[in-house]
Amino acid sequence: MAKKNALGRGLGALIESNESDREIQNNSERLSGVAEIDIDTIQANPYQPRTIFDEESLNELASSIREIGIIQPITVREIAKGQYQLISGERRLRASKIASLKKIPAYIRHAEDQNMLEMALVENIQREDLDAIEIAISYQRLIDECSLTQELLSQRVGKKRATISNYLRLLKLPAEIQLGIKDQVVSMGHARSLINIGDPKTQLRVYNQIIDKELSVRKAEELVRKLNEEKPADEKYEPTPPPRDYEALKTHLKSFFSANIDFKRSNNGSGKIVIPFSTDEDLERIIAIFDKLNT
Repeated sequence: MAKKNALGRGLGALIESNESDREIQNNSERLSGVAEIDIDTIQANPYQPRTIFDEESLNELASSIREIGIIQPITVREIAKGQYQLISGERRLRASKIASLKKIPAYIRHAEDQNMLEMALVENIQREDLDAIEIAISYQRLIDECSLTQELLSQRVGKKRATISNYLRLLKLPAEIQLGIKDQVVSMGHARSLINIGDPKTQLRVYNQIIDKELSVRKAEELVRKLNEEKPADEKYEPTPPPRDYEALKTHLKSFFSANIDFKRSNNGSGKIVIPFSTDEDLERIIAIFDKLNT
């Protein structure tokens, strides 16, 4: 396994050897690569359906941006000379403002370029020298900018939806881990095990353990499995009758996930929602629902 490399190189670490932007430009002179633009020149997207952003989450992202930089550029549309409108990446934009950045890396789009962009990105994904994060970013751009579902994306690039979902989930890992994947400090197999940890701080702790102890993928999976099996000693879940309102929620969730949802509650009122799955494909279907909710 490769030794732990120095981090903190931000976006440059992800694109320093990547020819994808130049390939896209070769397909169309109107398709630009990554450019640094003034944050003050970017207008909000009036069609942004999301209006509430978690303040704590934004502050954590801002802290990561200060330390490491922006991993995934935002996407904007040029609406006038030197003036832009946000297409995707509002969390990154807001966090960058909190971090007091003056400029931000962005893909600059033109409204009429969508078909060309889709063809260029699909062609770029077929290259053999892309790392997992570069592939994930390309998949995310196709979803965000070309209005593709994971199912349509699967058809476009000739990959299983489960494969695409696994790549997209890499972009939810902390920035330090994403750079570690880029630098081949950890493998895709290691990254997939880390995805199954819900807490970012625990993800980073296990990530550092993998590097320091040079754990194999199998050992990393065992470590994650043991962590997920651990329960606080004071939480003993027993079958207790749920409040009547839970039944309506249970019915709603059952319809939403197409699964027999169950509630487990402890004596102190805490609990968890259990979403069962029957096969790996069924699990990926459920994960895809969560991924869609989190975009």
